[in-house]
Amino acid sequence: MIYHQLFARAKHPQRVIAGVIGCGDFGKAIVAQGHCVPRLKIPIVADIRPENARQAYQLAGIPDDAVVLCESRTAALHAMESGKSVIVEDALLLMDLPLQVIVSATRSPEAGARYAFEAIRHGKHVVMVDKEADSVVGPILKHLADKAGVVFTTEDGDEPGLMMGMVGWARSLGLEVLAAGHTHACTLDPTIWQANNGHRTLVVAESDRWALGRIPGGEAPRFAEARRRLFADFEVDEHCGDPMCHLAVMANGTGLLPDSPVGHRPVVRWRELPDVLSPREEGGILGRRGVVDTPAILTTRDEPHASGSIFVVVAPGSKHGLDTMIAKGLMPNSRHTAAVAYRPYHLCGAETPISILCAGLLGVPTGAEEPRPLIDIVCRAGRDFRAGEVIGPSGNSGWNYDLRASLAQGFEVRPGAPLPFFMLEGNRLAQDVPAGSAFTWDMLVAPVGSTLWSLRRQQDDHFLFGPPPVR
Repeated sequence: MIYHQLFARAKHPQRVIAGVIGCGDFGKAIVAQGHCVPRLKIPIVADIRPENARQAYQLAGIPDDAVVLCESRTAALHAMESGKSVIVEDALLLMDLPLQVIVSATRSPEAGARYAFEAIRHGKHVVMVDKEADSVVGPILKHLADKAGVVFTTEDGDEPGLMMGMVGWARSLGLEVLAAGHTHACTLDPTIWQANNGHRTLVVAESDRWALGRIPGGEAPRFAEARRRLFADFEVDEHCGDPMCHLAVMANGTGLLPDSPVGHRPVVRWRELPDVLSPREEGGILGRRGVVDTPAILTTRDEPHASGSIFVVVAPGSKHGLDTMIAKGLMPNSRHTAAVAYRPYHLCGAETPISILCAGLLGVPTGAEEPRPLIDIVCRAGRDFRAGEVIGPSGNSGWNYDLRASLAQGFEVRPGAPLPFFMLEGNRLAQDVPAGSAFTWDMLVAPVGSTLWSLRRQQDDHFLFGPPPVR
C-alpha cells in the first residue's frame, strides 16, 4: 500500500520508461511482469541472442508482429515512437534513447560493470541485477551515481537487495540485527533418516541420528558442529562464487560481516535458527554480533522448501517489545533474548519493477543508501590450472566449481595481492596455478580496456585501502 501512495505522489514523470539488458530467466521475468505494472513501460530490451529477447516479449503477451529487431539508434527510436517493442543486440544503443532507467541483468561481471557505468555517464538510473559486478565495484558505481544525481541500486527480487530491505526494516524499528542472510533448502525424510541437498542425498547412520533431532536449549553449539560434520560433503556448493557473492553484496550494503571466511552455514530448522545464530554468550555459535550467513534449512517433504528465503535474527531493546513480537509470530531462542523473522520466498525479476519505479518516480534506491567495500571474495584453485587457460564461461575451465571462494576484509587490488573472484572471468592465466593456490593479480594477463578493472582501481583509490589481510 505504501508504494502505491508514494508512486501516486510523483509529479514527473507520470510513468517510467525502462530498458532491460539481458534476457535470461531473471530478465524475462522483469519484462513479463513489467508489462502488467501500472506506470512502467519497457519498450526495448537488449540481448546478444535476439531469440532470448523475443521470448521475453512473448512471455509478456506481446505478439511477434509488434516486435522489431533494430541495428541502430535511429531505427530503435523510430520503432519505439511507432509503438513497437524493440530488440537490439548492442546494449550501448540504449544509452542514447529516451529511457529513465537501465536494468543490467547480464550475469557477466565485465558487461554489468560496463553497462552500469555507461548508464550513469548518460544520466540514467541503474537497477543492478548483476551482483557479480556489484560484489567487485558496487560501492564506486553508487558513488559515481550519487555524483551524477542518478540512482544506482541493488534490485528487489534477489536475495541481497531483499535482505537489505529486511535489515533496514528491523533497524528502523530499533531492533539490533544479530544475524541476517539467505537460506538453502535441505529436505529431511525422518522415516528413513536421509537428507537431500539439491540433487544429492545423505543417508544418516543410526549412531548419528541424534544430531538431526530438535536442538534442546543450550545445546546449539554441539548440534551445529555435529551437523556440520554430517553435511561436510555438500560444502563444495557453498564454496563456489554465487553464495559468496550474495554474502559480499549483503555485507557491503548493510555493514554486517561474515563470522568466518565462508560463514558458519549451519544446518537448522527455522525454529532453531535464533538459538544457533546468536552470540556465544547467549548460547549460540557466533563470535560477534551482526553477521551475514547462509544456513541450510531442514524441512520435511510436506513443508515448503526454504531455498532463497531471507531472514533476520533480531534482539530488541525492550523485553515487552520482544514478548509482543513472539506472541504475534516471531520464533524466539530458548532464552527469549532474540527471535527470527523470515520471508520464505524471493520472486526474482517479478519483484524488480518496484526497484525500477522507486528509481524512476521517486529517485530513491531500494538497496543500500551508502554501500562500502568492506568485504571481497577471494579465490583459490580447486584443481591445477595451466598457463594460457581462460577462466570462466568464455574459457575452457569449469566456472565456479573448479574454484573455491571465501570472504575476506576488503583489500586493494595490486601486484602480489589477491584478485576478487569475479575479476577472473574471461581472463587468461599468465602462469600455472597449482590446486589450493590463491589467485593473485600477477597470475593473470591483465585485460585491455576492461571497465570492471578500471572501476576497481577507482574504487580502491576512492576508499583508500591499505594492504590486504594475510590469511
